[in-house]
Amino acid sequence: MAVSIAIETPLQDDVRELVAQLNAFLLPTSPVEFQFKMTVEQMAGEDTTVFVARDENGVAVGMGALKVHGPELGEVKRMFTLPSVRGQRVGTLLLDRIVGLAREKDLPIVMLETGPEDGMADAHRLYGRYGFSRRGPFLDYPESPWSNFFELKLTAPAFAG
Repeated sequence: MAVSIAIETPLQDDVRELVAQLNAFLLPTSPVEFQFKMTVEQMAGEDTTVFVARDENGVAVGMGALKVHGPELGEVKRMFTLPSVRGQRVGTLLLDRIVGLAREKDLPIVMLETGPEDGMADAHRLYGRYGFSRRGPFLDYPESPWSNFFELKLTAPAFAG
């Protein structure tokens, strides 16, 4: 499947639908108070760049964002691919663009928070294969059994996967 990835506004109906599907996917994975969701309005902020993956027909099939928390830290947010395209490297392509932008911005590290292994095993595998390593909480995320934290130091060579 041919996929194109571009920076787009999240304030589009098809991106809003991806966000709604991601939110629905997350509901059974952990208590709501441990789901740290950005709204599409927050995703449209100046500190966040949203990448949208589209298939050859222009259908939005995935998304991911880089939120910059100052000159020292970028955070991967709202990573999601439709179930129909999982296993086709769309997540890796999105991460390539997110991490590439973080490198362009000379950020030394990219971190992320994701849910528990039970509900997010595919995501954990993706981040591990990409070179992210587990770490403890960062920013204002609480320590909890519902969260897993990962980091990628950008002083290392780019992923060649």
